[in-house]
Order: sequence, then structure tokens, then C-alpha cells
Amino acid sequence: MRLIVVAIGRLKQGPERELAERYRERFDDIGRKLGFRGLDIHEIPESRARDAATRMAEEAAAIAAAIPDKAAVVCLDERGQNIDSTTFAGHLGRWRDQGVPATVFVIGGADGLSPEFRRRAKLGVAFGAATWPHQIVRVLLLEQIYRSATILAGHPYHRA
Repeated sequence: MRLIVVAIGRLKQGPERELAERYRERFDDIGRKLGFRGLDIHEIPESRARDAATRMAEEAAAIAAAIPDKAAVVCLDERGQNIDSTTFAGHLGRWRDQGVPATVFVIGGADGLSPEFRRRAKLGVAFGAATWPHQIVRVLLLEQIYRSATILAGHPYHRA
């Protein structure tokens, strides 16, 4: 199974990008041994529309175009579930074992994801009740993806 992160906005050079890349590389090292075919990141420019509804609709269309057929879609959203790392890993392992070709993690723009787009997701995940900058959400997501691989591999990185 291939993992894909689709994010509205670009992660600029700096410590957030370096940390995100570190977790992506760590995942690649362990993920192949677990049957994951890589972790790709697609950055989509923010919509320049004047109103939030139009921005969300335009961004949803661009995100949808980046999602392969039969992929499991996971939306990162403040209204999503607060799940622990073991449960997160369980979802990835189950989808991999079921032959799902890809899992796509979606990080919306400043206005969030449209309600219509959120409804098509297999899972909505929140990293707590706080509102996080999109750059930090990407780092948190990539760390959780890496942590999931270590959990699935029985690696000692994750200590519950």
C-alpha cells in the first residue's frame, strides 16, 4: 500500500520541513519491510478565491484530483476523532492487509476542508482540540505515520 499526504499549502524551507523530511525518510526505511510502497507528499496551492466557501470547494476539487481510485481517505480535521497511536497504526495495518492500494491523508487549507469532502473520508482524525498551524499538523502526521510503522514492526520506538 502506498501512503500519500495531500496538503494545501507549501511547507517552506526551515526546521518544520527538515523535521517532516526526517520522519518521511524514517518511514521509508521501515515501511518497505512492512509492505508499504512509499510515502509521497503532494502540495497543492491555496485557492485565491475571495470567499471561504469557494476556496474550500476549489481546494476540495484539487485534492480529489490527487486521490487514486479505491484509496482510503483520512481527513485531518479538528472535528475528527482523537485516536491513540496504536489505533492509528491498526487502521493502516488493516487497510494494508485488506489490499487497499493507497491511504491518502488530507490536510486542508486555512478554511479547513469542505463538509462534502469530509463526508467522503473513511476516517477523520484530530490531533486534540487545539487548532494547529498546518506546518505543525504535517509534522505531527508524519511522526504518527512513522510511529505506526514502528508499532506494526514491534520496534521499541513506541513505548505505551
